[in-house]
Amino acid sequence: MKLTTVGYWGAYAEKNEATSCYLVEEEDTKILIDCGSGALSKLQNYIELTELDAVFISHIHTDHIADIYSLEFAMLIQTQLKNRKKPLDVYIYAENLETLSFAYPDIVHVKKINLEDSIQIGPFTLSFMENIHEIPCCSIKVSNQQGTVMVYSADTGYNERFIDFCKEVNLLLIECSFFKAQKGFVKGHLSSGEVGEIISKANVEEAVLTHFPHFGQVDQLVEEVKAFCDKKIYRAKEGFSIKI
Repeated sequence: MKLTTVGYWGAYAEKNEATSCYLVEEEDTKILIDCGSGALSKLQNYIELTELDAVFISHIHTDHIADIYSLEFAMLIQTQLKNRKKPLDVYIYAENLETLSFAYPDIVHVKKINLEDSIQIGPFTLSFMENIHEIPCCSIKVSNQQGTVMVYSADTGYNERFIDFCKEVNLLLIECSFFKAQKGFVKGHLSSGEVGEIISKANVEEAVLTHFPHFGQVDQLVEEVKAFCDKKIYRAKEGFSIKI
């Protein structure tokens, strides 16, 4: 299993970069987790858009979903050019999918994520857990047939159930929206100290920090997380890639 960071900012994209978007690959299967602002342009540095097998959207805040509509038009055009033969499955965690602005149901099959379901895409099995956030949002677990497991936190406040959800996984991709001193500053997001506690309590093998603020030094976030745990901690960057 391979994880690549396409975009990693929270709220909005910094210059020439993108908000939340992550590519997960194994053999010929390629799935996208979240598709934020600027993500579609950056994604094409790593794969052809026609190669995508499915997209999973953790919630409908724009920094996680903004480019999904451009991706729909890309699928339309590539289908018309006969470069793509099948619709793209897009799974979304939201209360009401009918409020979303998809226009081509024959090109993009939009499906609601149900927490009780597991979804099979090629070698991957995906499962889900409800987060603490201001709108419906879910964390996503991706497992392969060899037993390798990664979890993506998406946006969440501190949650003991989430610790159980990511217990002893191989890789945790986790939001780190605020510095230690800002704990509780915004409900539904994690500070660096809380991230470090989660990593330590869940005993994950490795962790990648993402969804960064637009102030302060990101490297300080990494150091603050490391003060709470003795695990290998990576900082998401554009093009960051890791084999799990």
